[in-house]
Amino acid sequence: MPADPEAIPALTRWGLSADADLVYRALALLGPADGRRLSRELGLSRARTKSALDELAAAGATVAAGSGWGARAPAEVVRRFRRRPAPPPPASERWRQHFAAIEGCRPDLAGRLWPSRAAARKRVAQLATLERHEHLAVNNEPVISAESMSAAQPVDRRLAARGVRLRIVDRDRGSATPLVPVRHVESPPMKLLVFDRKVALFPADPLDLERGYVEVADDGFVAAMCTLFERLWASGRDPHSQEVIPIELSPRESALVGLLALGHTDQTAAEELGLSPRTVAYTMRALMDRVGVQNRFQLALALGAAGSVRPETWQSTEESNPR
Repeated sequence: MPADPEAIPALTRWGLSADADLVYRALALLGPADGRRLSRELGLSRARTKSALDELAAAGATVAAGSGWGARAPAEVVRRFRRRPAPPPPASERWRQHFAAIEGCRPDLAGRLWPSRAAARKRVAQLATLERHEHLAVNNEPVISAESMSAAQPVDRRLAARGVRLRIVDRDRGSATPLVPVRHVESPPMKLLVFDRKVALFPADPLDLERGYVEVADDGFVAAMCTLFERLWASGRDPHSQEVIPIELSPRESALVGLLALGHTDQTAAEELGLSPRTVAYTMRALMDRVGVQNRFQLALALGAAGSVRPETWQSTEESNPR
C-alpha cells in the first residue's frame, strides 16, 4: 500500500544519493515496481536506477515484491537508519583479508575459472541443483545489489524446498531479521560458497566480482574453507536469539491475526469483525509490508519470534471487535 506522502523522510539526511531518495519516493507513492518501470516513470537512465535500487536495498529501505521492489514503511526506514551498523572496511583491507584467508591453499590447486559474474551465477545454479545436504555462504560485499539478491533468492528457495540445510555468515546490514540461519560478524574476510562440503567457489578478484569466480574441488582446500566458515559461524551474532525486535499490533491487527491463526478465512474473519473482505486483505498487506515479509507464513514466523501474539488472547476477539 503506498505510503502517505507527508510521512516520507528525505533519505539524503542519512547520506543516500538524490537518485536513491527519488526512487524511494516513487516506490512509496506508486507502489511496487521493477527497474524498467522506475526508469521510465522518473526519466532516469537504467544505470542510475539500478544504482539507486542497490543503495536502497543495502540500506534496508526496500523489500522484494515479485520481480520488482517495494518501499519499506517510512517509520521503519527511519528506525533502521538510526541504528545502522558500522561501515565495511576499506577496499585495501578487504583485499588483504581475502588473500589471507586462502593463503597456503592456493598454490598448485587445479581450480577452474568462471570468467564473468554471469558465468559464475550459471555455475552456482548448476551446483545448487546437485546439492543434497548443506549449503554454506559467506558474504562480505559492502553492498549486495538488487540484481544479486534477485538472482540468489530463487536458488535459496529451491534449496530450502529440497531440505538442504542453508547457513550464511554476513555483515550486519541493518535489514530485516532473516528467515534462514545467519550469523553476523563485523568483517567477514572473504566471499565464499561451499556446496555439500565438496566444492568451494570464491571471487577471482575480491574488489571486482565481474571478473568471475574460481571453483575448487580439492578436498584439503574445501576442508580448510569449511573450517574458516565454522570459525566465523561460532564467533558470529545470532540475530534471532540476541535481538528480537518487538512488533506492535493494533487492536484490529491483533484480532485479525488471532482469527486467521484459528483457521478463519478472510471472508469469515471479516464477518466476525464486521469488516469487509477487502479491508481484511488491505490490513494484512499493510502489516506484512511493515514487518518486511512476503507472505502470511513468513508473517506468522516473525510474529511468533517477536512474541507479538499469544494464543490465549485469541478467544476474546469478538468482545473487542475493533472497527
